[in-house]
Amino acid sequence: MATTRIGLDRLPPAARAAVEQHTGPLLTVEESTEGFNSEIAARVTSTTGTWHIKGLRTDHPRAWTQRRETAVAPFLTGLAPALRWRVETAGWDLLGFEALHGHHANYAPNSPDLPEVATLLRRLNETPCPDIELRQAEQRLEHYAAHPDDLHYFAGPHLLHTDLNNANVLVDAEAPQGDRARLVDWAWATRGAAWLDAGYWIIWLIAAGHTPASAEHWAAEIPSWHTAPAKGITAFATANANLWSEITNADPDPWALRLATASNAWHTHRRTS
Repeated sequence: MATTRIGLDRLPPAARAAVEQHTGPLLTVEESTEGFNSEIAARVTSTTGTWHIKGLRTDHPRAWTQRRETAVAPFLTGLAPALRWRVETAGWDLLGFEALHGHHANYAPNSPDLPEVATLLRRLNETPCPDIELRQAEQRLEHYAAHPDDLHYFAGPHLLHTDLNNANVLVDAEAPQGDRARLVDWAWATRGAAWLDAGYWIIWLIAAGHTPASAEHWAAEIPSWHTAPAKGITAFATANANLWSEITNADPDPWALRLATASNAWHTHRRTS
């Protein structure tokens, strides 16, 4: 469920002052409409630079996501915007990230962004998983797998993002080809089988207009996909169909329904192909 967004101007004065200790007096504030996890999300500029700020109240049920992003950020060089500072004061936890240029990835068929996203996921697979506290993929999916025996397919030692929403991928067309995409919002960083992010990408590709076969073709651009057992892929598709069904039963908004439709299409494709 989405978190209610508020403007940066509604921060307590002490929290705003603490931010400006890092930035200097703010000249512009551009509130962001993307994302679901943050109460504060804004791109700010001062005479000393530009940052993307995201934050939650320290008593928010998802306050743990700020801690997760802080813990994983040092290990994401070349994959994500750098975390420049963190402020915890006046009941708020605020993160100041390097402000990236670019556009949200276009996942539609024939989009020029697709090869860049595939390259990004390959680089992620090559990134060592840090020795920090992370959820395990098999734990996150244990209530959605068709059979308990399926959970071993999802286990592994690899660092995963798991939220391949196209709004979480920024593509800078001015950067060198093959190094244009970055992943933002690492709140759901997870440890698991290397091929799972390619699987999560499939659902978003189908939601963007791909057939399941076309989406799997793009997943196959990531070498780890070829390590996935066919039964494991089908089990993963089943678990995600069950997960999105639960989400839409609780909150049937159009965004969630689109993902539920996509995950069901992939599930059907896996069971009938």
